[in-house]
Amino acid sequence: MNRKYWIVVASKDQVEQGVANGFVQAVHGHAEPLTRMKAGDKVLFYSSKLTQDGEEKYQYFTAVGEIADNRIVQVSAGNGFKPFRRRAFFKRCRNISILPLISELSFIKNKTKWGMPFRFGTLEIPERDFLLISKKMVSIPELEAA
Repeated sequence: MNRKYWIVVASKDQVEQGVANGFVQAVHGHAEPLTRMKAGDKVLFYSSKLTQDGEEKYQYFTAVGEIADNRIVQVSAGNGFKPFRRRAFFKRCRNISILPLISELSFIKNKTKWGMPFRFGTLEIPERDFLLISKKMVSIPELEAA
């Protein structure tokens, strides 16, 4: 299997909606970014803001998932908005700040302008970076103690 690893950029409130309903939506509902993803691909979500319309910075990784199948569907989300989505499975995880990880992430070439890779809304990243981030997110001490 030729699995790929992705980051989707979305506000925390949008990510929470996707996790709760089992879908990935990217770049304001455009289909093109989703066409590059395949069943079995792994996805991280990065939220630079708390809410889509707000200005409050967040700068956390907020979800870890896997693309469920190869179907892209268009849905009616109200007010004439018809985004494209893909089904996904999500792991239980915690949000983690990107700030302490910047120096370790190979996809961030310029550490002083670390936000640049996120500007297009989706990006493919190396497996190593995905594992570095996702292991910190799904390693939840209170679950490990149980």
